[in-house]
Amino acid sequence: MDRSKLTRSIVIAMIAGFALGSTIHWLEPSSEGVIETYFVSGLFDIGGQVFIATLKLLVVPLVFVSLVCGASNLSGNQNMGLIGIKTVAMYLLTTAMAIILALGVANVINPGLGINLAETSSFAAKDSPPLTEVIVNIFPSNPVKAMAEGNMLQVIVFALLLGVAMTRSGKHGQDLSQSMARWNEVIMQLVLMLMQVAPLGVFCLMVTLFAKLGYSAISDLMGYFFCVLLVLLLHFMITYSLLLRFVVGVNPFTFYQRMLPVMAFGFSTASSGATLPVTLETVERRIGVKKSVSGFVIPLGATINMDGTAIMQGVATVFIAQAYNVDIGLMGYLMVILTATLASVGTAGVPGVGLITLALVLTQVGLPVEGIALIIGVDRLLDMSRTVVNVVGDATVASVVARSEEAFDLETFNNEEGSSLAKV
Repeated sequence: MDRSKLTRSIVIAMIAGFALGSTIHWLEPSSEGVIETYFVSGLFDIGGQVFIATLKLLVVPLVFVSLVCGASNLSGNQNMGLIGIKTVAMYLLTTAMAIILALGVANVINPGLGINLAETSSFAAKDSPPLTEVIVNIFPSNPVKAMAEGNMLQVIVFALLLGVAMTRSGKHGQDLSQSMARWNEVIMQLVLMLMQVAPLGVFCLMVTLFAKLGYSAISDLMGYFFCVLLVLLLHFMITYSLLLRFVVGVNPFTFYQRMLPVMAFGFSTASSGATLPVTLETVERRIGVKKSVSGFVIPLGATINMDGTAIMQGVATVFIAQAYNVDIGLMGYLMVILTATLASVGTAGVPGVGLITLALVLTQVGLPVEGIALIIGVDRLLDMSRTVVNVVGDATVASVVARSEEAFDLETFNNEEGSSLAKV
């Protein structure tokens, strides 16, 4: 598959979808018009939803097979414990840095000052489970049920345990490991097949989004909107670039160029889970992270690494506090850092889920959960943007861990076409 052509096609589809969707919204702002009923909510919406559903189809099998293969390789090398610690520590560190940066920039820009809330919203956020429940629910009682329900944390735990058990089962474990490797190749071929129709799916998603949203929904929230975008950009260009340059020892701009297809998919789908197949394939084949590391770090990151979501939660907390004229103080900000960092572990990589975990953060610092209604209008656009940060963060941490374990193939990274395969 020609990745440069794929990237170009996706970008063209995004621009065309934006143009057509905005035009439809301008011509027919009513939600009951013929175009809205039969095309936006009909043809284009169906096309976009089918595309998302087809991508998500691969998430559970891909995560399970990749983690089993990765865990069996790592545990066989007696490095799994150390790599696991490095991976989780790096993910938590980058998330904490993201939320600290978000709080700092938001308190400088003050996006919520001047907003007069005479009435509170009737919006009721879905209850977020307590942290203790999140921790207990990580461990599956029924792995088949976990896969059927898409409970990725439980799938990850089961896959890791199975991978370790395979290395302790002698010849039988080796046979099963080879079978899993074959399954992995088949699933990757499914990914390549789906990528062929990706531009069409992206086009449908963008038409539906902008035909319904238009420009009016973001006119009153420019301060918050651009504050989140600024922090996302700073975290992207500073935190990740420094890690890539001084820890991995590669050119950050070359890295970002290799990641363009992943960024495009992340932006259009607003789901790091749905983008996982593309992320995994790109990190292995274009970045140079060996499969023994990428198969463990990337699926784990799609579940627990949510830097972009943490940034949104930090800026949103400041925005809502200022809008309601509430001073949460230093201890309140420290609680936001802790809660948002831990909440990211239980945040599924699907569109809009950050609003649910934001309810947990607001509750912890005594802010009205109804304040979430203030940002719903622009959250879809920001969700798309922060997903780009999430998927790039996954790839960055995978590169850092791989470099520390001498599992980073510089030859693949430096290859001009980025087409060499990362060696296992």
